[in-house]
Amino acid sequence: MGFFKNFAMKMAMKSQMKGVPQAQQDLILAAIEKNPEFFENIAKEIEQKVKEGKSKTAASMEVMRKHQDEMRKLMM
Repeated sequence: MGFFKNFAMKMAMKSQMKGVPQAQQDLILAAIEKNPEFFENIAKEIEQKVKEGKSKTAASMEVMRKHQDEMRKLMM
């Protein structure tokens, strides 16, 4: 079951990253594979902020800033 969930998440991310260079896509997908729960939590936080009335962009920026140190570690 975990394999299917990871595969589905990777495919969803690839569809969201159209126009992003392949090297950066690979880096992001590798980070997601390292800690998928972290990225699921980020998605949930963004979703919650959108429900509170923020735009998706503003919510994403706020949550990404909050977790930027952890994201940097995963991207290395």
